Amino acid sequence: MIVQPAVRLLLGMLLLCVGCSHVAAQVHSPQDSIQVLVAYHSLSGNTEIMATNVVAGAQAVPGTRVLLHTVDEVTADLLFSSDALVVGSPVYWSNMSGEVKSFFDRWQFEFGVFPEFKMRNKVGAAFATGGQVSSGKEVTMLTILAAMLGNQMIIVSDGGAFGASATTEGDSPGINDQEKSNARALGKRVAEVTWMVKRGEVSLDQ
Repeated sequence: MIVQPAVRLLLGMLLLCVGCSHVAAQVHSPQDSIQVLVAYHSLSGNTEIMATNVVAGAQAVPGTRVLLHTVDEVTADLLFSSDALVVGSPVYWSNMSGEVKSFFDRWQFEFGVFPEFKMRNKVGAAFATGGQVSSGKEVTMLTILAAMLGNQMIIVSDGGAFGASATTEGDSPGINDQEKSNARALGKRVAEVTWMVKRGEVSLDQ
């Protein structure tokens, strides 16, 4: 008579553990989350500030995991395991920095992105910082987006026509609140669109 209740208790605990494991598996299922990679180059720290605000915007969307790395820290595994990529660069001679250009070059020469188009249908976006109002920020973002388009990525923008940007010298030193807000808006939109793609709300060619 004592053994039977003990067996029932043991079976009950076992079923409870199995149920908990099932719930835990559901919580951590890749289908319930997305990964956004924010990669940037920064010497003065201004582009890094924009990057952290992009991260904050993406993190505001539930179920979004965000990774922040400089472009030279990004590995093939980090790149290909992410559902979205946001790249930020300072303006050097009216274009992206050499470090960011080298990052894109590594996609093929080091990571082997082609001919399989391993970044195809991943969401992409850009942001930039430049000293002057007309210093090449739009050109910088467009060249970043061009590299993404060449890899058949899905391009989005927010915080500006081509992405978020900031003017960091003269009458507007550093990164002001509006520019931070624009960066957060970009990160949020990237996460939202990435979720739409993952849920099948965006029609993609097979």
